[in-house]
Amino acid sequence: MEKDTTIRRIKSLHGRQNNVSENKNDSQDQCGINGCSEVKKKPEVSLYLLHEGVGVALVTVFILVLWGVVHLSLQQLVIGKSTGEFNAIRARKHLERITSVGPRPTGSPENEILTVNFLLEQIEHIKADSASGPNSVTVDVQRPTGSFSIDFLGGFTSYYDRVSNIAVRLEPKAGAQHLMLANCHFDSVANSPGASDDAVSCAVMLEVLHSLANLSTPLRHGVVFLFNGAEENVLQASHGFITQHPWAKQVRAFINLEAAGVGGKEVVFQTGPENPWLVQAYVHAAKHPFASVVGQEVFQSGVIPSDTDFRIYRDFGNIPGDNILAVLKHLVMSEELADSSEYRHGNMVFFDLLGMVVVAYPARVGTIINYMTAMATFLYLFKKCSHPSNVGGRYIKELVYATAVVILSWLVTLLTVLIIALVVSLTGRSMFWYNDFYTCIFMYGSAATGTMVLIHTLAKNLYYGVSCVCLGELYFDVSLLLWCGALVYLTANDLCSAYVPMLMVAFPLTTKLLLVREFKLRGASVKYSVLYQLGLALPYVHFMFLIWVVFEIFTPILGRSGTEIPPDVVLATLVTLATLFLSSFFLHFIYLARSTKWLLAGLGTVFTVFLVLVLCGMFFPYTADPSGPRPKRVFLQHTTRTFHGLDGQVKSRDSGLWINSFDYTGMQHITPIIPEINDTIRTSCQEDRPFCGYPWFLPVKFLVKKNWYLPAPEVFPRSPIEFQVLSKEQTKWGTVKITFEVKGPSHMSLYLRPHQGASLSSWSFGDGVPQYHLAGEYFIFYSHGLDAPAWNFWFEIQDPSGPEGIISVAISSHYFFGEDQRTVQLEDMLKRFPKWAFPSSWVSTYHMYRY
Repeated sequence: MEKDTTIRRIKSLHGRQNNVSENKNDSQDQCGINGCSEVKKKPEVSLYLLHEGVGVALVTVFILVLWGVVHLSLQQLVIGKSTGEFNAIRARKHLERITSVGPRPTGSPENEILTVNFLLEQIEHIKADSASGPNSVTVDVQRPTGSFSIDFLGGFTSYYDRVSNIAVRLEPKAGAQHLMLANCHFDSVANSPGASDDAVSCAVMLEVLHSLANLSTPLRHGVVFLFNGAEENVLQASHGFITQHPWAKQVRAFINLEAAGVGGKEVVFQTGPENPWLVQAYVHAAKHPFASVVGQEVFQSGVIPSDTDFRIYRDFGNIPGDNILAVLKHLVMSEELADSSEYRHGNMVFFDLLGMVVVAYPARVGTIINYMTAMATFLYLFKKCSHPSNVGGRYIKELVYATAVVILSWLVTLLTVLIIALVVSLTGRSMFWYNDFYTCIFMYGSAATGTMVLIHTLAKNLYYGVSCVCLGELYFDVSLLLWCGALVYLTANDLCSAYVPMLMVAFPLTTKLLLVREFKLRGASVKYSVLYQLGLALPYVHFMFLIWVVFEIFTPILGRSGTEIPPDVVLATLVTLATLFLSSFFLHFIYLARSTKWLLAGLGTVFTVFLVLVLCGMFFPYTADPSGPRPKRVFLQHTTRTFHGLDGQVKSRDSGLWINSFDYTGMQHITPIIPEINDTIRTSCQEDRPFCGYPWFLPVKFLVKKNWYLPAPEVFPRSPIEFQVLSKEQTKWGTVKITFEVKGPSHMSLYLRPHQGASLSSWSFGDGVPQYHLAGEYFIFYSHGLDAPAWNFWFEIQDPSGPEGIISVAISSHYFFGEDQRTVQLEDMLKRFPKWAFPSSWVSTYHMYRY
């Protein structure tokens, strides 16, 4: 029985390669208009295929050149050129003064007194210098108290009391009805000077205030510069300003200056809600633009485990955000700020091209462009399907089979690289790339590329059984079809990031159509290959730019993502996806190449060498190099735990050094240096105790399940926590209401764990509706500034009491500064840690009660 298929006809002609007398111009008959369709004549195959060495060289040069352009543009964004309006030297001095006081946790004298006084002193200088100008400066120190619930880190509630805000209002002397808000925070986490996060932004903001205050012309609108002192306490001070300060009602938009890591670019990564006029302001004013709607949609998806004051201003203030001097100056002179609500008409597609220019257009225009691009693709493919040579839907079948091969290659490649990542993790070599990112590119990238090339080589040799330019044409169509599918899907779901697949469809399609004659006449010539790559240059360089930003963000985050998520699996997945996306239109060359054996051999050698080096432990994850620190993060608490029974009596008490590693390697690199910290002192969660019976500062126990508890003497803080029940009463609606009073340090964490059958119905926090953590317990984060009164709160709980009561209540205290922060045992332990580790340490207590 004869199977009239294209593949069989190609194989039957494969042996007639001696017929070289055919005219080269008949090569279009070999490909036909439908890819691997009817072959009328068979010229010498080698005349149309690309030499392997030439192909590899062209692709390698293409990738390296684009990668170099990306890094050059990033360097330009970092360095930039001064406009003469911003005094960087003076801003640097501000930064040095702020950080010179040391760590500045909320509630510490360093934060509440020294830094506040310095900022007020500088603001008064600016006010005096600009007194004769057309604009006025007003200063207000706010000490707000409040609470709110947030779905960050599994969901918890935040309570703050008398935290610090310095609000500076700059406006024309005649006054202003509408205000911009510029925000930074001067507090830091414990044990860190907080230079990049976020003292540098406050230094920059002082200088921006100086520049705007000394303008010779009056501003059209006003600006509030908010120096907030409690951002590291999960956005508390910003909440206090936007919900309580009288100026907040006049704020129409804001610029939030925030940082992650050290060094790098200023990037606009969030705007909204639905304020295209803000993006337009950035487009017109930014000197060195760096922005992408992709970053906004990724950040808002919750994939990145971090947050900024942007959330507070967006959720509680209903005002939009953007990012510094030129943009701010543009906004305070704009008409849109006067009635920003009038300009809320949909989202905006925006992205920069190598930091030189920002492309921005309304999302509705983007939808039209996207669907037009998709329609052009479908017309291109439909023309091939409707060609007379497409007998019996031959081309459609070939396209479906080729698509199946591509998808299979994706799955096999991803599975292969994930298996390698798991092997690396299980052998204890995880995070080998943390100090040198390119090692993961060489190992996981070579594995992904090699696997993908191997699968397509096997498909070409075993399934198709021939090298033919028609196969290159076919697999170009597959890549086009898949990117077009992504384009339609993202557009249909109203995602502005759809512009990325739009670029990855429009440019290759246009390039291919322009090169039709060249391809028909000469096949995969060097000229064709070079022109083809030039046509891909713009979408590829932008896509590589986005990929690099993703790696820049995720690499440091994976160094503090906890002990439960294998970072190599995450990074290997990212590398593989980047490889698959970038290789899509280079599948064209795999099928146009005469051979891939040397390419496979080279990739296999690179992978093998790096795998051996990794498994032998040649790449150490951490470094103390000040130019590019990659520290191991460890938290140590010298704590005393006290557990009370239902009768109020102490049932047990213990003390120790509670140690948490905030990355996947745990203590494996520390144990050889400090042998006491080993698996013999590993802890397990005590499920009957709130948050496992340990003093969690934030509700991250689901991320960090591997911790260590080394016995140590009891701690005796000079300001011990005072916890008491003020009242316990039965309400007429059948609940039990318990009221408490607490006195303690500036940072405390309250944990509530209702017993089986019981549930919280209301409390005194936030909007009154209890928000539980994803673990089914309740976490309340508390902090206060100076001179705060006792903390009073209550909750109501339903259901009758059982033999163990209805609820377990625990409270932990955290001494982040002053004499109570250190003990002899902590100091001795800290001295033993290597330089490449960053051990953050403090004293804490944990008290549990049952009611």
